[in-house]
Amino acid sequence: MIPVPGFEGRRVAVFGLGRSGITAARALQAGGAIPILWDDSAAGRMQAEAEGFAVEDLTTADWSAFAALVLSPGAPLTHPKPHWSVDKAREAGVPVIGDVELFARALAALPKDQRPRVVAITGTNGKSTTTALIGWVLKSAGLTVHVGGNIGIGVLALPEPTPDAVYVIEVSSYQLDLTTTFAPDVAILTNISPDHLDRHGGMEGYVAAKRRIFQNLDDKDLALVGIDDDWGLDLSREIVSDGWPILEIATTPNRSGRIIASGCVLTKDGEPIADLSAARSLPGRHNAQNAAFAYATARALGVSHDAAVAGLLSFPGLAHRMEAVGRLGPVRFINDSKATNADAARQALSSYPSVFWIAGGVPKAGGIDDLVDLFPRVTRAYLIGEAAEAFAATLADAPHVISRTLDAAVAAAAADAASAGGEQIVLLSPACASFDQYPDFEARGEAFRAAVLALGAVPETAS
Repeated sequence: MIPVPGFEGRRVAVFGLGRSGITAARALQAGGAIPILWDDSAAGRMQAEAEGFAVEDLTTADWSAFAALVLSPGAPLTHPKPHWSVDKAREAGVPVIGDVELFARALAALPKDQRPRVVAITGTNGKSTTTALIGWVLKSAGLTVHVGGNIGIGVLALPEPTPDAVYVIEVSSYQLDLTTTFAPDVAILTNISPDHLDRHGGMEGYVAAKRRIFQNLDDKDLALVGIDDDWGLDLSREIVSDGWPILEIATTPNRSGRIIASGCVLTKDGEPIADLSAARSLPGRHNAQNAAFAYATARALGVSHDAAVAGLLSFPGLAHRMEAVGRLGPVRFINDSKATNADAARQALSSYPSVFWIAGGVPKAGGIDDLVDLFPRVTRAYLIGEAAEAFAATLADAPHVISRTLDAAVAAAAADAASAGGEQIVLLSPACASFDQYPDFEARGEAFRAAVLALGAVPETAS
């Protein structure tokens, strides 16, 4: 755990007692603060009381006595409307911050020669894989690395800082909205496409939240920006005009970044860096882009070229993201449960010439309309959850069946793929949230794995 100083002897309101909230309370208490906790759910309050925290109803509290409100990223800051705790904090002139901001303040309180380095990654898609990949490459090169944030372990639950450490932190738009002083040494934006628009009041607000990862750059820091989309390209031009160090990373022929991921080959300034064809856990153009971010980060932190490339090629992959979970004869089963929107599913569908595609759940705005150009790659689609009928209408004449449940979809897809003969791919890439049938994408991915293995498939690992 990382103790948070700066609030010694002062009351700090903490709303939302999920993973980030309860961890923030522990870190504040360890730093000498008096955290006052509240949650709308009785279960959250009971957990806090069981740990000995002070639990008070913040709807009736004296907000003038609080030094800050630490808000769960799950509670709205601005849209569709501010959470009631935000309104009360603002009326009392109390700053509203989040766990990543507490992390930033804890590091800033250290003497400069005692501070670890920080790599922060955000983006609509690819940020979890990029975070895990960077952590792997740096660890493989012998660095002391702590990986967390929006992936895995909450940022304040990571080990206490040491001067030799590197924190590799995934940050969401919700978390960035709650930062003011966060200043990573390497700040990465993988890409931007429409997502979470209800929470940011539209695309302009969403882009502004993502841009906050660069808000405290100085001339010693490095920005890495994916410029395949226009929003990323525009942000990179803004950073360049501000005079900060930046590397642009591109995968499309019409964009000329300093690092280019073309097919399986990475180049920098026209010179080859690495051939990723041997990296089984990094298929597809999007993973080449992730590898480019990891390579650039590693080199910026002093890792040699050879060690960085070796780390890329040995990466075992990220669970639920293009994860090979089993093989039944010539049929491979790929778990891409983390693809919770159409843009993420596009990356998976683009990686294979033909697939038996399992999709559905709680659809995002636009559904799968943007994937029409990839329907010729879909041998047959198996539709589950709330989105099944709407997706069936979009697929129109493309072969599909409404399976309703994941178990039924896996069984039908496996049978059809086996009947097709030869090497085939059964791909779970839902293009949807999971909340109609599963608590999160991880649970959905594990259910897919279980269904695949129940058919007698042999577990498959990257080599």
